Amino acid sequence: MSRTLPLILATALFMENMDSTVIATSLAAIASDIGTDPISLKLALTAYLVALAIFIPISSWMADRFGARNVFRAAMVVFMAGSIACALSGSLAQFVGARFMQGMGGAMMGPVARLVLVRATPRHRLVDAMAWLTIPAMVGPIVGPPFGGFLTTYFSWHWIFIINVPIGLFGIVLVGLVLPNAPERNAPRHIDFLGFLLAGSAFALFAFGCSVISLPALPVSVGVIATLVGIGLGALYVLHALRTEFPLLDLRLLRLPIFRSAVVAGTFFRLGQGATPFLFPLMLQLAFGMTPFESGMVTFAGAVGALAAKFMSNWLFGRFGFKYPLLLATAIASLGIVAMGLYTPQTPVPLILAILVFTGFWQSVFWTGSNAFVFADVEDKDAGQANVISQVWGQLMFAMGVALGGGALELAYRLRGGDSLALVDFHIAFYIVAAVGAVATLLFIRLPRNAGHQLMAGGSAH
Repeated sequence: MSRTLPLILATALFMENMDSTVIATSLAAIASDIGTDPISLKLALTAYLVALAIFIPISSWMADRFGARNVFRAAMVVFMAGSIACALSGSLAQFVGARFMQGMGGAMMGPVARLVLVRATPRHRLVDAMAWLTIPAMVGPIVGPPFGGFLTTYFSWHWIFIINVPIGLFGIVLVGLVLPNAPERNAPRHIDFLGFLLAGSAFALFAFGCSVISLPALPVSVGVIATLVGIGLGALYVLHALRTEFPLLDLRLLRLPIFRSAVVAGTFFRLGQGATPFLFPLMLQLAFGMTPFESGMVTFAGAVGALAAKFMSNWLFGRFGFKYPLLLATAIASLGIVAMGLYTPQTPVPLILAILVFTGFWQSVFWTGSNAFVFADVEDKDAGQANVISQVWGQLMFAMGVALGGGALELAYRLRGGDSLALVDFHIAFYIVAAVGAVATLLFIRLPRNAGHQLMAGGSAH
């Protein structure tokens, strides 16, 4: 049972993580089929991430209110329904709506899966159980790009969404058979409904506005108005949160110096990294002439490096602390984006693969370290809030990264005055994105040398 349960829960994470990487290799084909341009499809990527940012904060409350098993299975059903809607979409608006529905399901699957595992696993087995939960889920990003590219090239892009249905049904059946009925817990505290409305609306409008400012299909004024309204609602949420005893997202935690440093530096890193899954496969297909399958076979190399890092990250942070590995990881990851701005169709593919594996390794080092580092000066009673804030803000910044990448690409294209996207447009976009991501390195330089030492003294980050 100790390994069966996390493997079953990992079915959902595998489906979610594979889906998020599959779509990146198929953007050009999807855009052509539904009658839009690839840049406009950044709105679909953004919609998914915004849905995560909106609904992750209420996932724990939902699990306590309705039962973790019920919420987990319902989340898988919603995700499958969104997948079917994606496959049936015939326009940009339909596709964006379907991706948002998928995000609603995904927002519940990941957090609730971890919650179920913590509640059902004895403490002395939790580390092993988490490893079994995480490793299968990491297979998704590895097999996603080549598998999605294969389906798109030799069959149809619709299959990258339809394939979620049998996987999801298999997971739902197993969850019903194996997942224990947890005993009734104390009734959850009342949800901050006003905070949920304010924060959710602010996230959605801000991300939508930033994405459509450069969207050819919509007037710029629509994006500007949505962005300004989102900022206004965000300001109202800040005032509300500071005056509420139990806010949806307790922003008072930002007074903690290490937590604040981790969130702010992570903001810039995620902006840079969030743009590359959108830009890089698109460049390989539109500027290099690769098929979706060929581009997927290239981009999966980064996930291979990320998987390798899982076996060395703990040693790195144990040997050198947090400051220097985080510095090195953010610097190398930013240089990896600069390298993407130097590639041409004549660049040897083995060289591109080697760089992707190397930078993927250090990106994974950053994720592993920052996921623990964010808790360094957070008290146990606030760990749940710190986890929710970091997850929500991280997803929103990934969404902003897609908007940043698409906006930089559109800006370069328009300033050049060309008839279609060219390789130089992608190069300029990569340089802009890399510069934004490199700000994280500058911020980590200011960290004390012993920052995060609390986590290295035998205490738990979680």
